Amino acid sequence: MQITTRLEFDAGHRIPCHKSQCRNLHGHRYAMEITLSGDIIQQDGSSDNGMVMDFSDVKAIARESVVDVWDHAFLVYKGDADVLNFLNSLPNHKTVVMESVPTAENMAAEAFRILNSRYQDVYGNHLKLERVRLYETPNSWADALA
Repeated sequence: MQITTRLEFDAGHRIPCHKSQCRNLHGHRYAMEITLSGDIIQQDGSSDNGMVMDFSDVKAIARESVVDVWDHAFLVYKGDADVLNFLNSLPNHKTVVMESVPTAENMAAEAFRILNSRYQDVYGNHLKLERVRLYETPNSWADALA
């Protein structure tokens, strides 16, 4: 069985060497879908009975590990020195330095990397992170797959 839940957050970024407008500082209303697979839990009297994982637990893990970290932050590539210096000059600015250019593809891959170890098979139901889908716009997204 597979389940999917969706969370949204706002963040700024830029693609330093982009041939078009994305080289400029700008922001998006991102949406992230998390898909897990596993067996349906069959434990009478358990809060999770009949579920792969409680959606509220899926969301809590994603918020703590990724969404709250990236929400209303500027995601900057560690090699983008000019922007990094500018952001560091702003007192108390929420900046997240990324190892790679913050494209939708790289962000989806990073979210998958972070979340993969967080969704453990604690119920004995073969729980597995299958996909992180990151929407940069309503019509454009990237999938990071298991």
